[in-house]
Amino acid sequence: MEYIGATGKPVTFDEVPIKDGIDFHFILSFAIDADASGTPQNGNFKPYWSPTLTADAVAAVKSKHTNVKALASLSGWSLGSTTLRWYTPENNQIWIANAFKSLKSIIETYHLDGIDVDYENFPKHNESFSYCIGELITYLKNQSVISVATISPYRLTTIPYIQLFDAYGDVIDYVNHQFYTDKVRTTEAYLEDFRLRTTEFAGEKVLPSYEIDGRGIQGDAFFDALRVLMENGFDINGIMLYSVDASAYTNLTRRFYYEVKSQEFLLNFTII
Repeated sequence: MEYIGATGKPVTFDEVPIKDGIDFHFILSFAIDADASGTPQNGNFKPYWSPTLTADAVAAVKSKHTNVKALASLSGWSLGSTTLRWYTPENNQIWIANAFKSLKSIIETYHLDGIDVDYENFPKHNESFSYCIGELITYLKNQSVISVATISPYRLTTIPYIQLFDAYGDVIDYVNHQFYTDKVRTTEAYLEDFRLRTTEFAGEKVLPSYEIDGRGIQGDAFFDALRVLMENGFDINGIMLYSVDASAYTNLTRRFYYEVKSQEFLLNFTII
């Protein structure tokens, strides 16, 4: 699965190579509970991803590739210059109801299959996060609005996400831990980090992740790390990449190299 549209640059689904025989999840970045100035809206989410990622574009790529699914990622780090934070709603039930209604509208309009939870900043007291997000996911799934739910913790947000997963892990399909934030740059360090994160969350749901032209382990060393994970008994049930925007605009000498190679790895469990 791969994030797309966070930078606002004119990225498209069509330019991403997609192979048959494996699910490919696009994670549209981001749907945000805020107005354009970053002011919280009590659960009323709006889409802020690249305007090129239209509802028609989602429908077209899903029609062309029946193995494609599309998710809306919630929050992210910032909106413009405003840092986004989880906030404690005045009334949890009203927030959940508003979030359900607004996300249902976005999901139906954009032909989406699920949501990804990517809140990255929390207040000191964030007990409402686990309850509100967990109940929201449960409600969306029980009403058949979504079929997929993922969470995306990073090294400074593991505690609230562990609390969420411990209480609602049965409705969470994948954990997209942002390993590139953990400052691991070797295969051995990646193995130890992966081992740690699989003890914090259910091991089979944790996906290895890679930031294209970014932080953490880089280049083909990432695929070496995947091989080491398998040699040490870990199942690789998917890969999270960040992001299409980087592949299209910063990784110009190897455009979409990691998308192709990741799919080949998952299809064959060998490095081609």
